[in-house]
Amino acid sequence: MRFFSDNAAPVHPAVFAALEQANTLDTAYDGDGWSRQLDARFSDLFEADVRALWVPTGTSANCLALAALCPPHGAVVCHHDAHIQNDEGGAPGFYTHGAKLLLGEGEGAKLTPASIAAVLDPIRNDVHQLQAHAISITNATEYGCVYTPNEVAAIGHLARERRLGLHMDGARFANAVAHLGCTPADLTWRAGVDALSFGFVKNGGMSAEALVFFKPELAAATLYRRKRAGLLLSKGRYLAAQIHALLDHDLWLDNARASNAGATMLAKAAGERLVYPVEANEVFLRVTAAEAEKLRAKGFDFYDWGPGEARLVTSWDHQPDAIRPLAEAIAAL
Repeated sequence: MRFFSDNAAPVHPAVFAALEQANTLDTAYDGDGWSRQLDARFSDLFEADVRALWVPTGTSANCLALAALCPPHGAVVCHHDAHIQNDEGGAPGFYTHGAKLLLGEGEGAKLTPASIAAVLDPIRNDVHQLQAHAISITNATEYGCVYTPNEVAAIGHLARERRLGLHMDGARFANAVAHLGCTPADLTWRAGVDALSFGFVKNGGMSAEALVFFKPELAAATLYRRKRAGLLLSKGRYLAAQIHALLDHDLWLDNARASNAGATMLAKAAGERLVYPVEANEVFLRVTAAEAEKLRAKGFDFYDWGPGEARLVTSWDHQPDAIRPLAEAIAAL
């Protein structure tokens, strides 16, 4: 009955089993066997040599990535509805020691080369104006819309032309890959992405996210930044173990497919009420305050999302029998 956030979803049993297996004496910090295997594990997944670091939150993954791509005197272009702009409490400026976010436009919280150029072009190349050093995109976006490999590649091409780094906030990266049916490589480094925040907490994890660098040299200074920020956990093996568990047998994809399927069920019931196409596990629909109250009176829990809109989020553990009553209630409004 609760559809307000996949952050609140249960932890997958395989993750608990992995934590139990990791509950033994090993080297501290990131010197343990689980942590030391992450580079190879993600290199296999992305079909390229990468560096992968565990971090405890998506905010830290995003902001450590931006700090690797942008100096304190620089700027990062992102959408005006991006999570790093609206929901991270100023952390990008904190981690980068002063870099600024420059805000672009686009339907469904998706940037385009044209909307990025509209931000960049007015900037004079002199010391009196803040110079952009990176672009950050979110896949899937804050409105559940998915960038295709071609769309990412177009932005990647612009980034290379302008000599900018490209970061992808992948808090729901699994949902984007599951929707597209593409390879993780096609959606990231082959399209020009330099750093990826790979989300696991929303997808069955407990307290672990991955920061993946497709330019491995970016990881060197990030190791020091992670420590300085208080994010180098002494028992890092428990974070690494969660990530391995979700990568095993493509559990991360299975979980994402399940949550996407639940959102599709709700989308079919919502019909013309949909505000955005449903391409991941978020559903935004038009409802009046009275209609929202009707749904809540039946026991359904969700967020209001501005006047006349609601956001419903499905999770990896939502079974069709649990989603069907909400779909029927929406259809009956």
